[in-house]
Amino acid sequence: MSKKSIDSISPSWVEGELRLVGSLDSRMITLLKAIEQSGSINQAAQQTGLSYKGAWQMIERANNLAPKVLITTVTGGSKGGGTCLTDAGKSLLQLFTRIDLKHRRFLQQLNQDLAEDPEVQILLKRLIIKTSATNQLFGRIIDVHEGAVNAEVLIELKGAEQVVVALTLAELKLLNLSVGGDVVLLINGPEIIVTTDLVSNAFSARNCLRGIVIRVQSDGVDSEIVIQLPSGDSLLAIITQTSAESLGLKPGISVHAIFKSNAVIIGVI
Repeated sequence: MSKKSIDSISPSWVEGELRLVGSLDSRMITLLKAIEQSGSINQAAQQTGLSYKGAWQMIERANNLAPKVLITTVTGGSKGGGTCLTDAGKSLLQLFTRIDLKHRRFLQQLNQDLAEDPEVQILLKRLIIKTSATNQLFGRIIDVHEGAVNAEVLIELKGAEQVVVALTLAELKLLNLSVGGDVVLLINGPEIIVTTDLVSNAFSARNCLRGIVIRVQSDGVDSEIVIQLPSGDSLLAIITQTSAESLGLKPGISVHAIFKSNAVIIGVI
């Protein structure tokens, strides 16, 4: 992925898992298929990522729910025993396969209809962006300043907070950024400095967002600090646990999240 761009993603507005009578879902059906192919609960459990005990519990639950036994187990015998589906179990597999096909076709048609609806584009488009960055904020470009080599883009967030993003002129042209355009800002947690006192500390970073700590989670080395901005958006900063303790960070404390303009990845929506 380019430092200043994100990949486009095909929209899937509506998702849904097919489930029959409570616990007969795709996971259970996958287990039944594996049993039919292998003739062994142990092998089927390994193929589907289940423990032997977990597979047995699913089978017992399915057998209890179904009007007829779905699976039979034979011990010993000339072939050494094994597990197989009954006629009812095979019928259930066929039924689920038919319903699943219709279910997927329904979702495909529904998503296609929604993708052609302009109101859906406005309301839901932001929700399908996937990224590995810790923080994802949306805003609108309110100013673009071009220098000889680099450019600065000023973005206003939902709560009227402003963020400056530095990028090259080539990146500015590639993304076709202009005033009024909607963008997404990606910021990794370790790039954010947290302070409770701006007066006593000097920072060269261009961006400073005020917020309230709503959660602190430590692992013995680092601490994750979740900061809620006035708009309701949240930022997650990762600092050392020692720093978090020295700052006295806890829910309700007012802080400032500080980060450099070149620490922000910008993407077009």
